[in-house]
Amino acid sequence: MKRILTYLAMAAMAVLAITSCNEEKKRKALLPNISGKAGEVVVVIDKGAWEGAIGTVIRDTLAADCPFLPQREPLYTLVDLAPSGFNSVFQVHRNLILVNISSSVTEPGVVYRQNVWAAPQCVIGINAPDTETAVALFKENSQKIKTTLEQAERDRVIANAKKYEELALAPVVTEVAGGSPHFPSGYKLRKKTSDFVWIAYSPQYVQQNILVMKYPVVEGEDMMSRESLIANINTELEENVPGSFENTYMTISPAVIPSVKYMKYKGLDFAEVRGLWDVHNDFMGGPFVAHAFYSKDGKDMIVILAFVYAPRYDKRHYLRQVESVLYSFEWAKEEDK
Repeated sequence: MKRILTYLAMAAMAVLAITSCNEEKKRKALLPNISGKAGEVVVVIDKGAWEGAIGTVIRDTLAADCPFLPQREPLYTLVDLAPSGFNSVFQVHRNLILVNISSSVTEPGVVYRQNVWAAPQCVIGINAPDTETAVALFKENSQKIKTTLEQAERDRVIANAKKYEELALAPVVTEVAGGSPHFPSGYKLRKKTSDFVWIAYSPQYVQQNILVMKYPVVEGEDMMSRESLIANINTELEENVPGSFENTYMTISPAVIPSVKYMKYKGLDFAEVRGLWDVHNDFMGGPFVAHAFYSKDGKDMIVILAFVYAPRYDKRHYLRQVESVLYSFEWAKEEDK
């Protein structure tokens, strides 16, 4: 056991060595592809520790309910694995958390590494001399751990979207928004007006949709407030996303108050609006997330809203996929306009 724990500690720290960017690219190219399902995390940990305090805090953090879904689903699907079973099959998993609790640990801490055994891989190592220290480390770093896993999942979707992109869609969206996300293969244009675009990916029984809307800034109004965002988004939805029957249309569900967070990602300041949508006078619904920001000239509000309709399936994975597309937004270069 001591040999295994030492191995895990060394593995978690293995890529601490400083390498050049070119060396890292060459090394990554030689690695095998990752395995495992999206949203799955393998936790390498002693059985006793998994059933104890550190296992509890890991589950409470990473398997907590994913917010704003119609049914209960965990943030991540956790798979616990004893160190003795951590062989080449599991080493190539997409998301790994290596928990090393040993009295031989002299430098407790949490390490974050990419592409240790496979690519694109996320590896998080927790090294502690005792359970109490391990629990404290995890709690202190819980937000960064969640953010690191979320970013890893997001980056994989974006990389795939850029590699297999529906190139014809970006110019259409740019006409409205001044820029565009990268839409993966399979997304199709469903509707286009001077200030609204609807793009959808609709395999059997699942719909992943992205709406791009533009409306003018009103002088004296706080355009980034919850009230303004919800009211303006609902106006756009009523006008542009009809239901299947007369007097039915998409709307933000009034049953659950949406969350609004103010964020910055790759230089873009935006409000994230997250909640549930439904159809007025009908029974359709599901989760949505939107990014709202000012146009480059400050005269308009741009909202890019992703929503999922998948009545037969869990929705966490589908929403995470389409939300990742939002994060790929880039302002158009002058020559692309």
